[in-house]
Amino acid sequence: MPDFRSEISAFLASFRERHGALPKFAYNLKEFNNKIYYSGPWYEDAELAAAIEALLVGKWASSGTYVHKFEEAFGKAIGQTHSVMVNSGSSANLVMIAALKKFYDWQDGDEIAVSVVGFPTTIAPIVQNGMKPVFVDIEFETLNFDLDELERACTDKTRAIFVSPVLGNPPDFDRIAEIAEKKKLVVVLDGCDSLGSLWRGRALASYANAASCSFYPAHHITTIEGGMVSSNTEEIVKIARSFAWWGRGCWCVGPANLLPNGTCGNRFSAWIEGQDTVLDHKYVFEHMGYNLKPIDLQGAIGLEQLKKLSEIHERRRDHYTRIQELFRKYVAGLKFPLSLAHAETSWFGVPIICESHEKKTRLVAYLEQNGVQTRNYFAGNILIHPGYRTLGDYRDFPHANRVLEEVFFVGCAPTYTSEHFEYLEIVLEAFR
Repeated sequence: MPDFRSEISAFLASFRERHGALPKFAYNLKEFNNKIYYSGPWYEDAELAAAIEALLVGKWASSGTYVHKFEEAFGKAIGQTHSVMVNSGSSANLVMIAALKKFYDWQDGDEIAVSVVGFPTTIAPIVQNGMKPVFVDIEFETLNFDLDELERACTDKTRAIFVSPVLGNPPDFDRIAEIAEKKKLVVVLDGCDSLGSLWRGRALASYANAASCSFYPAHHITTIEGGMVSSNTEEIVKIARSFAWWGRGCWCVGPANLLPNGTCGNRFSAWIEGQDTVLDHKYVFEHMGYNLKPIDLQGAIGLEQLKKLSEIHERRRDHYTRIQELFRKYVAGLKFPLSLAHAETSWFGVPIICESHEKKTRLVAYLEQNGVQTRNYFAGNILIHPGYRTLGDYRDFPHANRVLEEVFFVGCAPTYTSEHFEYLEIVLEAFR
C-alpha cells in the first residue's frame, strides 16, 4: 500500500506554501484578531491525514474499522470495557437511556432523577423513552444538583440518577454511590462536558453503570460531530448499538463485518423464535431503532484526538486557573464554584457567579463587545423553556431560577496562547 500519510503531509505542506501557515494548535483559529472564542477544536496535520486516509483507502465509508478501533481505545481511556460510537452526544444519551430501560426492564412512567439545570439533551431522552424526569434543584456552591434534595426526591418509582457534572466539575460521587446503593438505583453519567475529570483519581465513567460522551467541536476532543455510549456491562452496549443501528440484532463490528458467518459463527440461522426460515442476522430487527451511526473517518480522527487527551486536560486546568485569577484581580463582585477535595476537574469552561443580574448583564455585554465570547450556564432552569414547561413548575426550584440571572461562563480552551491571556487582561483591566 502507498504511504498515504506521507503524501498527505506533503500536500498539506504545499497548501501552506500557497495559502500561508496554518497555526499549530487549531485550524479553526487562523489568526488572533482580538477574539477569544469560548472553545474550539485542537487538531493538526495528523487528524487531517488520518481522515483523508480513511476516506481514500478505508474499507468502509460509514462506520467500520476505524470507528471500532476508536470505540476500543476510548473505552480503555475512561475505564469502561465496552463502547459504541454514534453520531452525536445527544444521540448517545438517547440510545443509552433506551438500552438501560431495556436491560433493567424499566417501565413507562418510571422515574430518573436529574438536575433541573443543564443542557436539554440530558432531559429529552428520558421523556422520549417514555420515562419521567424527577427534577432536583442545585446548590450554588458547586452549581451541581443538591444531593440532600436528590435523596429526598427519589421515590419507589425512581430507577436511576442521571449525573451531568457542571462544565466538568464533579459532584460528590461517594455520596451519589451511597444514595444509589441505599435506594437501589442505577448511576448514569452524561459525561459530555467532563471527559478527563477524575474523582479520587478515577475517571467519572468508572462510577457509573453507563456513560455518554460528546465529540462536538467545542468539547474536549472532537470528531467534528459524534458521541459514545460506554459501560462495563457488555449487554448494555450491545442493546445501545442495536438501537443506533436500525434496531438490528447483529452485533458484528469492525473486521467481523467481513466474516461470512459473523462473530457468532451462526450468521445464517433460524434467528426468529417460532420461525424455521434461515435468516441473515444482519437483517433481524430486535428493537424499533434509528440510524445514528458515525462515518468511519470520524473514528480515524478520534484515534488521533485521544493521543492529545492528557495534554488537553492539563491545558484546560491551567487555562482555567489563569483566567479565574484575571477575573478575580480586575472584576469585583464575582464568585466561582467550589471544586470538591477529591475532584480533579477537566474544565469545559470557567463558570462565573455574579453578585447581581445587573452585574452579569453589564459584564457579559462588555466582554462580547470586546471579542470575548460568553455562554449562559446552558438552559438554566429547563422548566422555564417553552418545550419543557409541561414537565414541572419552574417556581419550585429557586436556586435554579438564579442561574440565568447571575451565572455565565467563558472558555478555557486548550487552543489559547499568550496572546489570548494578554488581551483578556487588557480587556478586564479596563472594565468599569
